[in-house]
Amino acid sequence: MGCTGPLAELGGGETVRRAMDVNFLGMLRLVRAVTPSMAERRSGCVVNVGSVVGTAATPWAGVYCASKAAIHAATDALRLELAPFGVHVVKVVPGRVKSGIGRANTAQIAGGHGGKPREWGMYREFTAAIEERARASQGAGATEASALARHVAERVMRPRPPREIVYGSLTALFAVLAASPVWARDAFFARRFGLNRKL
Repeated sequence: MGCTGPLAELGGGETVRRAMDVNFLGMLRLVRAVTPSMAERRSGCVVNVGSVVGTAATPWAGVYCASKAAIHAATDALRLELAPFGVHVVKVVPGRVKSGIGRANTAQIAGGHGGKPREWGMYREFTAAIEERARASQGAGATEASALARHVAERVMRPRPPREIVYGSLTALFAVLAASPVWARDAFFARRFGLNRKL
């Protein structure tokens, strides 16, 4: 579930809580439901889906990025915790993947389901950039979801699945950004998302 907007104005509202509940806590609830039987039979594979934005957070999507970073951290811990039981844990780090998230993000800030369109206070001059970020992952070149699914399934079905699968559009760029000095990453994202000017 996406959550688009400046963190300073989103605060801890219902949209933020729902995004963290669905994206991160939902994953933990599922892990709790399935791992006891895997541990009992000493086999199984848990596959958690993060995102490249969990490695290099983008402006206007801080909550979504945080939820994916939380998945990455929890998956790394879980991999070690379940190893004694013979259970594999795989972290999937997709790039841009075609889905309905762009439409859902746009609807969220436009006041979907009959709600009032979101009006930003101190960020009102950035409205166009925020709306563009809501759709950014669905641009030209986004990976087909079926291609990602086939790639991941082929690897997790191996007798010894990999610890991490990175796949899809923009993964190389985000690998470079994640490894870059913070000032360089900040400069890139500030320019990309309209934050390279003073008000």
